[in-house]
Amino acid sequence: MALRRALHFVFKVGDRTKTATFYRDVLGMKILRHEEFEEGCKATCNGPYDGKWSKTMIGFGPEDDHFVAELTYNYGVGEYQLGNDFLGLTLQSSQAVSNAKRLGWPLTEVGEALYLTQAPGGYPFYLLDKEQPPNDPVQKVCLGVSDLQRSTHYWTTLLGMKVVEKNEDKKTVLMGFGDTQCKLELHDICGTVDHGTAFGRIAFSCPREQLPDLEALMKKENQKILTPLVSLDTPGKATVEVVILADPDCHEICFVGDEAFRQLSMVDPKGNELLDKAMAEDKSDEWFAKHNRQKAAA
Repeated sequence: MALRRALHFVFKVGDRTKTATFYRDVLGMKILRHEEFEEGCKATCNGPYDGKWSKTMIGFGPEDDHFVAELTYNYGVGEYQLGNDFLGLTLQSSQAVSNAKRLGWPLTEVGEALYLTQAPGGYPFYLLDKEQPPNDPVQKVCLGVSDLQRSTHYWTTLLGMKVVEKNEDKKTVLMGFGDTQCKLELHDICGTVDHGTAFGRIAFSCPREQLPDLEALMKKENQKILTPLVSLDTPGKATVEVVILADPDCHEICFVGDEAFRQLSMVDPKGNELLDKAMAEDKSDEWFAKHNRQKAAA
């Protein structure tokens, strides 16, 4: 299990321009790679949509040793309905706090040197106002669960995470695959988890040889498998194999073969340029306005 590592969280975005401003100018992240696709993903990376979409990986450093965000944009969808499933991503960066204040991006102080802000679409982000660490500033992702004991069992016993900290007062459990990796925090919301239409996905890698065994374990334990082991092609890049799971609250979990993923996820020096080009050429808003229609609200 020590060879498993946290990779990214998938966010569906309805406004790429505002989203790019938040991640690049407020948080200070960098575009790592950008890809455009003409049809939906076999593993539903972009959700249950078959049309044109794009994927942008953005973070504070290379995906080999940083937890990043995967921004998926469906050209025909302008907004998504949030649920109570994603409760926040926490990162440590006084520079991000300073950027937000300078740009007038709304901040709410919620603790000592801790600010709450929102990415476009309403996704909560927590900014710790301390010097950015030399390693990855992204500290944890928090997901809501309906039964903390059941979910902790799933993530530790079946997926192999180690519990780092329990807080009975806050009804949270912090866990991870390694000390230097981004952690996963489960928060008992004392009710049903609603994923809305913006439902995300958290991704991890493991040695490719572990994927069939992981799938077999889930079958044996009668756990949900959303996408059985499948190969995903990216034109001109490495083909990766993935298994998509769902935990007891239907949080989507992607496990990808590490060896091929390291090839696929190499930083593309043209990533920033490709995103800007795609945004400049995206005439979907004009088309909908011309035909007196609005982009779909998922």
